[in-house]
Amino acid sequence: MDTTTGTGRGWGRFGELASDALRYWEPRRLIYNGVLLVVVAAEFLLRWPQSKSALTSDLLLVCFMLAVLANVAYCAVYAVDLFVQFSGLRSSWSRVRWAVLLVGTAFAATITHFFSQGLFDVGPGR
Repeated sequence: MDTTTGTGRGWGRFGELASDALRYWEPRRLIYNGVLLVVVAAEFLLRWPQSKSALTSDLLLVCFMLAVLANVAYCAVYAVDLFVQFSGLRSSWSRVRWAVLLVGTAFAATITHFFSQGLFDVGPGR
């Protein structure tokens, strides 16, 4: 352990792997959020003009809350990324990270689809 900084080799490696994960995942968060935005917009437009009557300040607050929760869920990828990198599979992991992005984004888009249906469903009796 380096007594001048209080850090050991483990923390240095963690910092290196965490930096690698941040450099990879943060730019791709824009793709993730973009896909979810397209899903919500498509659901809204598919239900037009009925969906227009669902627009309220409460709905906008719910959408904001769900967007924040979707981004919190996105952060789960860091646990997976760091676990795999620490397991010694770092070289092969860098070639398959895209699959985790694809599956995670598709899963989030599916959840977003169902939530959006409920948010914009303004049929008779609602």
